[in-house]
Amino acid sequence: MANHKGLILDVDLRSHDNNLAHRTREIDRERLIVRRGQPFSITLQCSDSLPPKHHLELVLHLGKRDEVVIRVQRERGAGDKWWFNQQGAQDEMLLTLHSPADAIIGQYRLAVLMMSPDGHIVERANNNMFHLLFNPWCKDDVVYLADESLLQEYVMNEDGVIYMGSWDYINSIRWNYGQFEDHVMDICFEVLDHSKDALKNSEMDTELRCDPVYVSRIITAMVNSNGDRGVLTGRWDEPYSGGVAPYRWNGSVPILRQWSKAGAVKYGQCWVFAGVACTVLRCLGIPTRLITNFASAHDVDGNLSVDFLLNERLESFDRRDRQDSSWNFHCWVESWMRRDDLPKGNDGWQVLDPTPQELSDGEFCCGPCPVTAIKEGNLDVKYDAPFVFAEVNADIIYWIVQQDGRRQKVRVDQGSVGRNISTKSVYGDHREDVTQLYKYPEGSKKEREVYEKAGRRVTEPTNESTEPGQLQLSIKHAKPVFGTDFDVIVEVKNEGGRDAHVQLTMLAMAVTYNSLHRGECQRQTTSVTVPAHKVHKEVLRLRYGDYVRCVSEHHLIRVKALLEAPGDNEPVMTVANIPLSMPELLVQVPGKAAVWEQVTAFISFTNPLPVPLTGGVFTVEGAGLLSATEVHVNGDISPGQKVSVKLSFSPMRTGVRKLLVDFDSDRLKDVKGAATVVVRKKYTPVITGLLNY
Repeated sequence: MANHKGLILDVDLRSHDNNLAHRTREIDRERLIVRRGQPFSITLQCSDSLPPKHHLELVLHLGKRDEVVIRVQRERGAGDKWWFNQQGAQDEMLLTLHSPADAIIGQYRLAVLMMSPDGHIVERANNNMFHLLFNPWCKDDVVYLADESLLQEYVMNEDGVIYMGSWDYINSIRWNYGQFEDHVMDICFEVLDHSKDALKNSEMDTELRCDPVYVSRIITAMVNSNGDRGVLTGRWDEPYSGGVAPYRWNGSVPILRQWSKAGAVKYGQCWVFAGVACTVLRCLGIPTRLITNFASAHDVDGNLSVDFLLNERLESFDRRDRQDSSWNFHCWVESWMRRDDLPKGNDGWQVLDPTPQELSDGEFCCGPCPVTAIKEGNLDVKYDAPFVFAEVNADIIYWIVQQDGRRQKVRVDQGSVGRNISTKSVYGDHREDVTQLYKYPEGSKKEREVYEKAGRRVTEPTNESTEPGQLQLSIKHAKPVFGTDFDVIVEVKNEGGRDAHVQLTMLAMAVTYNSLHRGECQRQTTSVTVPAHKVHKEVLRLRYGDYVRCVSEHHLIRVKALLEAPGDNEPVMTVANIPLSMPELLVQVPGKAAVWEQVTAFISFTNPLPVPLTGGVFTVEGAGLLSATEVHVNGDISPGQKVSVKLSFSPMRTGVRKLLVDFDSDRLKDVKGAATVVVRKKYTPVITGLLNY
């Protein structure tokens, strides 16, 4: 019988067919990458038919050191286990493997064993490697999402839009998630392998990778490098020496590749952390979208209010690390999953925040926290619900601290936090407002009930009543462009029956998007008389020369106005954030684009500032188009001068692609532009007459 042993010659993993059926062809065409809960077939070539009573066994190995071993059953058994069926028993066999919908994600090694009747291994084919991902198309997978258009956006789309600015002046940048770019999937698993849990107990970590709650929580901890071997180091103010300034990134791919080569990447801020997390989660098969919360509160002490202490000159006291703050905007991600670990009603979108802010179970991570729990005020569910609730619901209270230490409350905002919560629409590049998923309408009865349930005191706002004698204060401004002079108009309205003699202080200062103060631009204090039932206007002129000295890379000016009237009147204060809009780059890719055929992009930019720019550099990238590439500008760019560059590249993948460009220089940073490129298949002429059909 020795010459009969049915030698296994070859195992064909049929990657092309399987990857197409499992929607992973964008990741790789050569390696087998499949999604759990969906069968896939492999072919076994033998030199001869199987000897009588011999049979095949399949064994799966998982983990860096094969810590987890799974025997694949020969037929569908009780419970959710791996099983396979076999067609054909001659020299070629088709084996169809069925993975459970809660299988562990990761890299598997498949061993095909030919067993003799007495249980000895006659032959083995050992090193058949494949990757298994989450499957949001499978109804039994906890990440299942029923709507195909949502899956195309939240799993398959590599191009994103991130919203920034302030709640009343929203702008956006494009982001290249690039989850299907070369090596990105391997790096995503590398991120999981470097987590504290994986390094401490690899076997337990591997077994827990069946659960998207566990996996997504590990990712939020690992996207920041605080306390572990994570991807990005955060930095919130200049200088960004020894790294890349956060605003210069166009996408996640260069960050992940750099981390894989050399460890923690400098530097990130919230939208960069969120962008990288979105890439990793989409790549692994968890439907994910990036969210921007405008006027986002960071409540350190958990009292659901953010307290700002000002001195008598309206200057903030020196910020300590552990102090409440309010960010102009803050980005996180939401991932879609069923929450079998929580009571009913917590399925669906879950907040995950990879920006290092507060410790959660000893790690700098946040979530997954059900969005429905935030809306309903159920703050006892896992994970980090009180912190997320405060981000969208906290009161903001301004206090003036007198020289003798007494505090005077000058403004309470109960409706200014958590506004215009935004994400990219499924149906194009426009903004979708999802505020109603996080909170009931401001001031509604239901909103008040949720606040009480969440343990937030419900009080009537101060400085908001319109009783006779009330002085009201508002700030108006146009939408100024960075590089120009502009006016800010402060209006004082006297609704009382007597003239009001008041002192008005106006202060303009440069701030970062997360409220770090960068310096005073302009201050003006005047004594004014406002006649009864009249409005008085004061103009504060802001010149480029005044604000350019201290403005941050976020190009944001905060104006505070304080009204003080002698007598019984309480001081009145109001605050406005004024984003300075940026010029846009013009990006054009003329002609038709085909895969692996050269196209040329033309990029142009005109210096809008009254001063020359030096050190100009364009950074260009796009998923399926080209890796991040820098084009340097020689010499200075004079005021009003137009600079044009061209860049040739060969697209690598078909489809509708986005080419993203960032311009950076000494005085002007974070200038963005984009173009859409439709990449077709390569045209190959058909030569007729040579083939007989």
